[in-house]
Amino acid sequence: MKIGFDNDKYLKMQSEHIRERIEKFGNKLYLEFGGKLFDDYHASRVLPGFQPDSKLQMLLQLKDQAEVVIVISAEDIEENKVRGDYGITYDLDVLRLIDEFQSVGLFVGSVCLTKFAGQPSAELFQQRLKELGIKSYRHYKIPGYPSDVNHIVSDEGYGKNDYIETERPLVVITAPGPGSGKMATCLSQLYHEHKKGIEAGYAKFETFPIWNIPLKHPVNLAYEAATADLNDVNMIDPFHLEAYGKTTVNYNRDIEIFPVVNAMFELIAGESPYKSPTDMGVNMAGNCIVDDEVCCEASQQEILRRYYKCLCDKKRNGETKDDIYKLELLMQQAGVTIDDRKVAKVAKEIEEKTGSPAVAIELEDGTMITGKTSDLLGSSAAALLNAVKKLGKIEDDVKLVSPQAIEPIQTLKTQYLGSQNPRLHTDEILIALSSTAANSEVAKVAMKQLHKLKGCQAHSTVLLTSVDEQTFKRLGIQLTCEPKYEEDGRKYHKH
Repeated sequence: MKIGFDNDKYLKMQSEHIRERIEKFGNKLYLEFGGKLFDDYHASRVLPGFQPDSKLQMLLQLKDQAEVVIVISAEDIEENKVRGDYGITYDLDVLRLIDEFQSVGLFVGSVCLTKFAGQPSAELFQQRLKELGIKSYRHYKIPGYPSDVNHIVSDEGYGKNDYIETERPLVVITAPGPGSGKMATCLSQLYHEHKKGIEAGYAKFETFPIWNIPLKHPVNLAYEAATADLNDVNMIDPFHLEAYGKTTVNYNRDIEIFPVVNAMFELIAGESPYKSPTDMGVNMAGNCIVDDEVCCEASQQEILRRYYKCLCDKKRNGETKDDIYKLELLMQQAGVTIDDRKVAKVAKEIEEKTGSPAVAIELEDGTMITGKTSDLLGSSAAALLNAVKKLGKIEDDVKLVSPQAIEPIQTLKTQYLGSQNPRLHTDEILIALSSTAANSEVAKVAMKQLHKLKGCQAHSTVLLTSVDEQTFKRLGIQLTCEPKYEEDGRKYHKH
């Protein structure tokens, strides 16, 4: 797809900037790492050219200087909190993250359990870490946090926390999800380091909002859309404006907590190294946007996708964690309506003509490919086949998968696996295509086109099954659906 972001420049610039910050604090920096280190697909969607593992690649450039400390809230362990994207609990995700970090050569120093108050499941988890040979520490709930600064920055506050033993100049503090206590862990460490006479600093690394582009830039609005369930609001940083006379963008939680953090710095070290929340950040992403128009268009589409997802969640579950009115306001601010989702318009036109569900896929060059429902194929499977035909310059009337190859799968589904729907899903048609490719050159050519669908836009006029949605996701296709089921008679649930 069109590139709007220079990833190589970003990797170089970001790692250099963090090195500078380490040196500024006498060669010991606690870096609070926000967002996803692996698989940051939001960033890659709104900044085309940003690689999903860019933050990890950047960290690998510093791997000899860096160690990772993973933070998890004991309350989240006790409540069995689950990560929405992976469907696993936060404590299991800590173990997954350790494996992921170590597999790429990053050193994981320890795990810190925050908000510890003797929760039985947190104690069991700590025992499990011990058996696995992983060092762990406890940080406790501090009464009056975060407002009673004098109590927090004392031997009765941070002083009661375990001191996390670290051995490298850059300590990356990361967590399975938000609200884990990353910032408190960093500040607790600064308190202990200062008591030991060791100079150390704190910085924050988050990609969004991007501080040096306008407040209402679509990229920043798309971040608000992505966090519509958290009530995060992008704001002009008033502290930065007052200190430097420059307009920068931050978000409400960091701006609200800054006076407290500033007071803590002053109590810990006698003075604060920062005049604003923007000062605390080290993000260089805004300097690596090379085509603003491309990033604006991608971000507008992201806002529309978030809106459609919200509508679909509400249809499926009767509720949604996102604020639908906030998303509508963000669409207004970004200057987009659902009519700006071109694939949606095309898919709905096909549905009107045929009277049955349809899917449209927009290829990289803007060509619209459609798929309609037939006896053999669902509309999403048909659209995928038509897309690879077009990309492989294969004639329309050529059958990529013969009906003879499809029929046995239909028989298996309906007669042996209890399915009422004989039409093939996307994963099934791709398996049929791959088996046909063993004896068919045309099918082999079609298979080789699949990678070109990454980054393409798609829309379905009905809610798709989780299987179809996952197939689109794995192919890297950015999908939206109309919030309705295929059969009008089935209002509540669709297989």
